[in-house]
Amino acid sequence: MDVGGGRGIGAAARPGSVAHGWTSHFFVESWLTIALAGHTLPHSGKGMPASDTVGPMQSREQHHDVVVVGGGLAGVSAAVAAARLGSSVALVTNRPVLGGNASSEIRVWVVGATAHGTQRFARENGIMGELFLENQYRNPQGNAIYWDQVVLDLVRAEPNVHLHLNTDVRTVRTSDEDGAPRITSVTGWTMGSEIETTFTAPVFLDCTGDGLVGALAGAEYRIGREGRDEHGEEWAPAQADDELLGSSLFFSTHDTGRPEKFVPPSIAVDLATTPILANRAIRTGDNGCNYWWIEWGGELDTVTENEHIRDELWGVVYGIWDHIKNSGQFDADTLTLDWVGAIPGKREYRRFVGDHTLTQQDLLEQRTFPDTVAFGGWSIDLHPVEGVYAETAGAQQRYTDGTYDIPFRSLYSANVRNLLVAGRNISASHVAFGSTRVMATCSTQGQAAGTAAHLVARHGTTPRQLGTEHIGMLQQTLLREDAPLVGVRADDASDLARRARITASSELTTIDTTPWATDDRFELDRDVAVVLPADPGLGTIRIRTEADEPTALTVELWTTGKPQNYAPIDQVATHTAHVGVGADEAVVDLAYTPDMPCNAVVVVRRAAGVRLVLTDGHPYGVLALRSRTADDEHFDDHIPEEADQPVTDWEARALRGRSFAITAAGVTDAWRASRVTDGYQRPFGGPHMWSSEAGAGATLTLDWAEPVDVHEVRIIWNDDVDADLINLHHHRTPWDAVPTLARDYRVDVCVEGTWQTVADVEANRHRHRVHDVPRVRTTALRIVVTATNGSPFVTASAVKVS
Repeated sequence: MDVGGGRGIGAAARPGSVAHGWTSHFFVESWLTIALAGHTLPHSGKGMPASDTVGPMQSREQHHDVVVVGGGLAGVSAAVAAARLGSSVALVTNRPVLGGNASSEIRVWVVGATAHGTQRFARENGIMGELFLENQYRNPQGNAIYWDQVVLDLVRAEPNVHLHLNTDVRTVRTSDEDGAPRITSVTGWTMGSEIETTFTAPVFLDCTGDGLVGALAGAEYRIGREGRDEHGEEWAPAQADDELLGSSLFFSTHDTGRPEKFVPPSIAVDLATTPILANRAIRTGDNGCNYWWIEWGGELDTVTENEHIRDELWGVVYGIWDHIKNSGQFDADTLTLDWVGAIPGKREYRRFVGDHTLTQQDLLEQRTFPDTVAFGGWSIDLHPVEGVYAETAGAQQRYTDGTYDIPFRSLYSANVRNLLVAGRNISASHVAFGSTRVMATCSTQGQAAGTAAHLVARHGTTPRQLGTEHIGMLQQTLLREDAPLVGVRADDASDLARRARITASSELTTIDTTPWATDDRFELDRDVAVVLPADPGLGTIRIRTEADEPTALTVELWTTGKPQNYAPIDQVATHTAHVGVGADEAVVDLAYTPDMPCNAVVVVRRAAGVRLVLTDGHPYGVLALRSRTADDEHFDDHIPEEADQPVTDWEARALRGRSFAITAAGVTDAWRASRVTDGYQRPFGGPHMWSSEAGAGATLTLDWAEPVDVHEVRIIWNDDVDADLINLHHHRTPWDAVPTLARDYRVDVCVEGTWQTVADVEANRHRHRVHDVPRVRTTALRIVVTATNGSPFVTASAVKVS
């Protein structure tokens, strides 16, 4: 089945603009023999020609620039990334719908670096970000069926993607070059259509999750857990073993409003005979991923025993429902099942060996890699091998202090010359894989690998050569497409915006949240903090208070350790502020000037009888935190392994969108208009974006000393990467389009002293907008914003002109 489509899905724009997104043959040299969990695939020794038609069966061959096998979010992102850059791409998947574990067939939530809002300013941009934004608009209720269509429409919008659903790849052909295998073709069988297709290309991507394509090609891989001595990982077992994370099945229910009985099938497990009732939380209002802990199979081979695992999980699901319906312990008389999964959602199998294996230390130390091409932030999340039958908690977790880098060297095979990988099969230890495996993070890997595949095919190189000799080209290509990179600066010499003088109708030059002060108060019965941009520094700050008696407040200044972090890591100074009875201010001179702009954290220690004034708004990049207490409700059933974790000790979720009424004296450069060309497209040691002053509308103007020829304008609006948009489970937001995004705007160019409109956009809901304009010679360009989607500020992260 070939599916194509037009470009620019969801773009509410006039002609001339695109919303991104929505915007030689080799024959077989040998058939590989490979032992897969004790089973050996047959081979025929010498080569075989391409199959002829046998009876009604059709055989065909297709050549593309890039072949992606696997239609999960990693494969989808890889295919779309390569196609947008001009490559002809075959996207081949053995399921009838796209999305992999996120599809309506399995319904795992799409989580990533935000870690359910635990991490800050960490939501993925790029192709995964496009999916988040589009799903938020189309599908705010989180309907799994609607989500399938959001993903499918993303692919259909790219005419260079040739989609093959229901096509199972089981045959891989290779040639041998200097002792290193090279994939020459893969062959898939399209179920229901009786079509066998052989795909040839100079480069292949294995995004299958289980890693079958790479394994058949002879790529080195690991299954199970490394021993502690191999990488020196604290969480690794003393000795290597073959234990895995298990698979899960989910279910959903609804209330019919009338009595509904449930007669359990014979497969239903009697929960009274298991540890489940003692060790897991069962609630009638839960559905789907609330039951992430319905997991089993880690002691087995999760591929060869897949059917066995499914049957056992079915028994657990129906046993849980039998307990809810028939134990008499729940108010469930009118509830009924409306869906039970039939395909186990696998967590772990093969992990390929690349030129770098990500480890626990890489993540926890947030090591910087020169070849970083993606990022993660989910906790290292490991589960007991017994799964649902374990006597212990369902997970142990350790969070990094912020996001971490994923290097390109982990996204290609160390020994198969033209094989890239993305998803839960990348080169990572079992411990590091506990974080990199989640689907939004897999998508970021997919966009990086797909972009690399395009460059490999276009330049006739190999992934290793690209990564070692041309990593700058890969990173800059990714940044041009607004791919998810943190801390990498865009440095495109052809970007005319870098040569322009940039001004704005207004710039936010003060840190002041008091205009949004409310009548709400925060009882200072715990420590609190506020993250502020120190750019170039911080002087006197004033925090509005209310106290029952005169009190001495302890106010501390901390830094965040790494530019991508938003929690107090390193203490700088301690101050004392005296506040009087009733309404007053805590006044402290921080006198802080860092070597370079950074995030600073002002900590106010708890004080009985003191309250802080709360706001219902703040400039972008200001973030309020509260310290956790033992009485706070945990967000889910995951139990952290260690208590000393800054991002969980200091919680942002409860105060998102709010702040404390605080004023910082002096002028800040954090939101200058020039920030749109400083090279950073995400917050990193500060917001790195232009912000207007609060008010309706704003204009950003680029002036050149000499006339320039313009044919394209790229704008990266602020889509608030601190907002958690994973609505396929329990997250809900009150808006369809992110409020910080510019809604209505136009792009004008000055031609011979007259402004001419070249793009006019209404109802924008996208972050990355690409405007192709008739080639024009100009000395000035302006972006005029007349409305946002709700924010009082107009904010933009980057503007690029070519």
